[in-house]
Amino acid sequence: MKRTMTPASAFVVSEVKVSYVNKVKAAERKQILSSFDTYQLLLHTWEQDTLDLQEHFCVLMLNRSNQVLALYRLSTGGLTGTVADPRLVFSTALKVCACSIILAHNHPSGTLRPSRADEDLTMRMKEAGRMLDIKVLDHIILSSETYFSFADEGLL
Repeated sequence: MKRTMTPASAFVVSEVKVSYVNKVKAAERKQILSSFDTYQLLLHTWEQDTLDLQEHFCVLMLNRSNQVLALYRLSTGGLTGTVADPRLVFSTALKVCACSIILAHNHPSGTLRPSRADEDLTMRMKEAGRMLDIKVLDHIILSSETYFSFADEGLL
């Protein structure tokens, strides 16, 4: 059986390039010590025009000292829901070398009690984080006036 050389072009594959540009000095990073700290930071960085209009899902990436490494704006949805894919959350957390994360989304209705879907998602994220040694510290549901913390309510 005669073998022929395969052209080099047959072996072209996509290349993955990971980039994380940190623009905040370590001493200037905001440290999260409570759910209220999280709420204040989120409220300050959230797009105010859509907080009570459209649902968004964000993730805070934290280092070992609970200092914020990054805010990841994962998705924008409609009036009653948005998508939060655990694969996107944890691939991003791994890229920034996060030790823990805080999940956050808003309820435009103002009703802060978590839905069954919110509870299920939180547990799926917690389990995925456990497998990767990235702790889910909290899941905050916010409105322009107040917030709900899964951790404070013993739901994590």
